Amino acid sequence: MAAKTTLSKSERAYGTVKARIVDGVYTPGYRLVLGRIAEELGVSPVPVREAIRRLEAEGLVTFERNVGATVSGIDPTEYLYTMQTLSIIEGAATALSAPLVDAVDIARARGVNEQMRRCLEHFDPERFTQLNLDFHSILFERCPNPHILDLVHRGWNRLASLRSSTFRFVPGRAHESVDEHEALLKLIEDRAAAEEIERAARRHRSATLDAYLAHTQAP
Repeated sequence: MAAKTTLSKSERAYGTVKARIVDGVYTPGYRLVLGRIAEELGVSPVPVREAIRRLEAEGLVTFERNVGATVSGIDPTEYLYTMQTLSIIEGAATALSAPLVDAVDIARARGVNEQMRRCLEHFDPERFTQLNLDFHSILFERCPNPHILDLVHRGWNRLASLRSSTFRFVPGRAHESVDEHEALLKLIEDRAAAEEIERAARRHRSATLDAYLAHTQAP
């Protein structure tokens, strides 16, 4: 009989703390008190310390003198590069997917966009961001070029590691985003030229980046 595989205490601590960071439970600047986390998980501080060091290596945690371990903030340079890259590769992936997106996909995407619209009434940036990924995934997942698709996935994963919900900082952008989604869906539904779809997808991504940059650079 095969032995049951169980996570080590360090792995469990790592998974728990990372999930809380990515999900926004631990926000940027949040102080990670080893003893408190260890007590919550029912372990000694040693595996928690090991987990925190792994998260530091991944850039999710920062050690500050006289403060200790804190959740890292969004690195604006990394965010800029990631969003610039995504605007190019996701635009291409969406254009290549468009001929393969059928009426069922369109209906699914439109349903997700309606959920996003309803989310605006009692705005939850984390929920909105997840729905945003769900929406775009429907439009780019049929991309027939696996290399481009892999780059898109890497870009979204990078945003997740940055814990980036731009909409938390510029909630007004969320309203515009929902309207742009519908316009993009209409282009795909009407079988617009690939170049037009790619431009619209790129403009949509760039507009979110521009809104974030305008917010961070404002006095």
